[in-house]
Amino acid sequence: MRPLLFLALGCGAPAAAETIWVSNEAADRIHLIDAATLKEKGQIAVGAGPRGIVAAPDGRSVYVAVSKDNRIAVVDIATAKVTGYLPSGPDPETFALSPDGKTLFAANEDDNALSIVDVVDARLRQEVMVGGEPEGTAVSPDGKLVVQTSESASMAHLIDAASGEVTDNLLVDTRPRFVAFTPDGRHFWVSSEVRGTVTVFDTATRKQVGKIDFQAADLVTPDADVFVQPVAIAFTREGKRAFVALGRGKLVAEVDPAKLTIVRTFPVGWRAWNLAPSPDERRLYTANGLSEDLTAIDLDANRVIDSVKLGGRPWGVAVTR
Repeated sequence: MRPLLFLALGCGAPAAAETIWVSNEAADRIHLIDAATLKEKGQIAVGAGPRGIVAAPDGRSVYVAVSKDNRIAVVDIATAKVTGYLPSGPDPETFALSPDGKTLFAANEDDNALSIVDVVDARLRQEVMVGGEPEGTAVSPDGKLVVQTSESASMAHLIDAASGEVTDNLLVDTRPRFVAFTPDGRHFWVSSEVRGTVTVFDTATRKQVGKIDFQAADLVTPDADVFVQPVAIAFTREGKRAFVALGRGKLVAEVDPAKLTIVRTFPVGWRAWNLAPSPDERRLYTANGLSEDLTAIDLDANRVIDSVKLGGRPWGVAVTR
C-alpha cells in the first residue's frame, strides 16, 4: 500500500485541477483524489464522523457534515485547508445548499429537526420540527422549496425555504434515504432504502407521478449481505440521465428520467451509499462504505474504470475543478 500524505489543518499542498473529495466517517478524514490519475494525493482532518459533503455553488469551498462534532466544516478548495465551521444542530448527516450558496439546510437525526443555517453570518437561523430520523435533504433549483425525508415516519416533508413553514407531508415508501430534484425543478425523487424504490413526485401538484422498483427488477440475487438499497440519486445537468446508488446491492443503476425505466447497471463497491458526477459529466464516482473504496465509472463508454482503496468507511463524495 502506497504511503499517504496527511494534510494538517494549517498546512498541505493545494487541491489543483479536478479533485474528488471523499468523506470517511470511520477515519475522521476527507480523502483528496486526483481525478486524472485516480491516485490519492492527500487527506484532511476535519473532525469526528464526517458524512455529507457538498461543493459550494461558487466553486470556492467544500462543506462537510462533521456528525460527531455537531457542526459543518468549511474547506477552502484552493488551499485544501479547513477555514472555519458552521453551526448545524446535533448530529448532521445530510444537508443541502441553496442555489445561491447563502443558506444551508441540515438534517438533525437525533432531534427530529431540520436546521436552517445562514452561511454568510455562520448563524443557526431556525430549527424546523419534522418526523422521526430525518435523513435526505434537497432544495429546489429556484431555491424556494426544501424537501426533508424522515426515515422512521416514512414521510417527505415540504418546507418553504424562506419562512421555514412545513407546507405538506407526503407519505413515501419505507425508510426514505435521499431526495433529488430534477434539474428543471418539475419533479423530485425520493429513494426508499427498505422498499427498494424511488418514488417520483410532481413539484407543483405534490402528487406521485411514477415509481422505479429496483427490487422487482431482480438486479441481484439477494442474501444476508447483498441486497438492493436505493440511496443517493444524481442527474446530469440537462436531466437526460439519472443514476441511483444501490447500497449493499454493489450496483449503480442508470435510469431514463423520461420513461422511469432502468437502462443499465454498473458493478461498484459494497454499500455504494453516495455518488457524484464529474463537472464535465464524463465520469461518475461512488463512495462504497463496506468495501472501503471509491469506484470510477466512464459515462462515455458506460463502463467501470477502476476503484481506489481508501480504508475506513467512505460515505460521501463531491468533485471539483
